[in-house]
Amino acid sequence: MKMNAAPRMTAALANREFRALWLAEVQSLIGDQLTIVALAILVYDRTGSALLSAVVYSLTFLPALAGGLGLSQLADRYPRRTVLVVSSLIQGALIAIMAIPGTPLALLCGLVVLARLANAPGNAAQNALTREVFTDDDLYLKSQDIRGISTNTAMLLGLAGGGLLVSHVGASWALALDAATFLLSAAVVRFSVSRRAAASDGNGSWFGAVKQVFGNRHLRVLIWFSWLVGLAVIPEGLAAPLAAEMGVGKQAVGWLLAADPLGFVIGAFLLSRFVSAEQRRKLLGVLAALPMVALIAFALKPGLIPALLLLAAAGAAGAYLITVSATFITWVPNELRGGAGGVYRTGLRVAQGIGAGLGGLAADRLGAATSAIALAGVVGLLLAVLVALSWGHINGSSPEPLLS
Repeated sequence: MKMNAAPRMTAALANREFRALWLAEVQSLIGDQLTIVALAILVYDRTGSALLSAVVYSLTFLPALAGGLGLSQLADRYPRRTVLVVSSLIQGALIAIMAIPGTPLALLCGLVVLARLANAPGNAAQNALTREVFTDDDLYLKSQDIRGISTNTAMLLGLAGGGLLVSHVGASWALALDAATFLLSAAVVRFSVSRRAAASDGNGSWFGAVKQVFGNRHLRVLIWFSWLVGLAVIPEGLAAPLAAEMGVGKQAVGWLLAADPLGFVIGAFLLSRFVSAEQRRKLLGVLAALPMVALIAFALKPGLIPALLLLAAAGAAGAYLITVSATFITWVPNELRGGAGGVYRTGLRVAQGIGAGLGGLAADRLGAATSAIALAGVVGLLLAVLVALSWGHINGSSPEPLLS
């Protein structure tokens, strides 16, 4: 007898190992958002330079690109629980050094880079371990729904409360608190997750996962689905000029930034509660197109409330990404999930970065943020239709074996 969605989500949380992995991830993510806010405030207070503050902020993202392609392989070559625990301990230690008052700015930047590099194998191990915990595909998808809902909620809480906390306790104490979250996460994983042997013998090339993923038609189409997010996030990069164009206060920038992740949480819950895994895979093409339609509506130059509703709707439809990532990991053999997952996440990060940059360029050339967002929607809709057609040809067929 088929279980409805709500009990299945409960069943996922009832799994001791998943619960530990989930709690560790949420703790670390809240700490990460706190670090981003603390660093931005710390650097700006010390230097008075908006440029340096932005550069340090970018350092919290850029190293993940290199680490995602290379260091993610460690999650296949060594026991994943060990990789995750060591990664958390290293990040905690590095952030603890950052918390020391008066740490030189150059050293601070170096520590940020090292901490983000250390995050790559841990993140890969986290994702691969979760797939190992669940043998049932549908239950695994429910676990990813929980992760999608909780991680976006944690990001909202971390960003919303970060500035308030830093203003009360100071940047150094905020960084120390982040370091503690990583140490706690390492302890939770170490004592609640079973040790498993390494997934592979380590004989493959370090960047072989790139060739294997892009040489596989099924995985390639899923990657294309994820890259569409690069256009969907353009409004986030234009939140400040969009608010100015609407003639609303600066506080509206935060609301515009929060609308998409809030919509994502709602969309993830609704999809998990009311749509089966099979139906979600069938609807991927439609769901990928809907955020673009919402962006096209910005051509009407909406006011603040309609804009927030459009962004929330785009975020809700964007929850299709959970199905994409879960299907991707499921179709990859266990011994390759660390490296292949790194390729997936790296591509997603690059697409978001390029999209934000192109959005800013378009807004500058067109002279209006709303016009740039609408243009992104038109381009995104055309690309979404092409990807959906490719998905229609392969959905329901058995995944191709990866290249040897």
